Amino acid sequence: MFSDGRSKRLVIVSHCILNQNSISDSTADFPSQFQEIVKLLIDNNIGIIQLRCPEILCLGLNRMDDQGCKRELLTENSRIRKLLECELNLKRIRNYVKDVLYEIAEYKKYGFEILGIIGVNRSPSCGINTTSKNNEEISGYGVLMNELKLILEKERIEIPMIGTKTSEVDESVKTVQALIVGKY
Repeated sequence: MFSDGRSKRLVIVSHCILNQNSISDSTADFPSQFQEIVKLLIDNNIGIIQLRCPEILCLGLNRMDDQGCKRELLTENSRIRKLLECELNLKRIRNYVKDVLYEIAEYKKYGFEILGIIGVNRSPSCGINTTSKNNEEISGYGVLMNELKLILEKERIEIPMIGTKTSEVDESVKTVQALIVGKY
């Protein structure tokens, strides 16, 4: 048996935690990434698996590719959620979630510990505790995180899912710290 320098500890993070440039216009809180969270993970030798941005995957960078879905006059996040819930986009997200499941299974098969999945609350796609729907922030999961939660439940894979919020830096850091030490 040989040894290498890997910590074998990982987290799965929403795309925009590492890349705020992917966020819809006028909604980013940082110029590049949620640095406090990224630094915390790096300082604790935790590998980072970055999820693809489901909004870019389904709607493009400008979030205007409606895929033939009915447009409604809604706030940006509620409009995005409605478009992500269209059948064509849900199919694309579900196919992507299968790829994520495969990656999780591979890491687990070889003894890696996946500490958790870190989402971004209020997001119509990546919210964990809250999401946007019908022009308001409500309790619940975003579209991607809900599909990921459902497939993990179906496969009986337990991974904590936590929400952060870029407008609540200190609270978000405390939440991720709790995840790192196994108290979440």
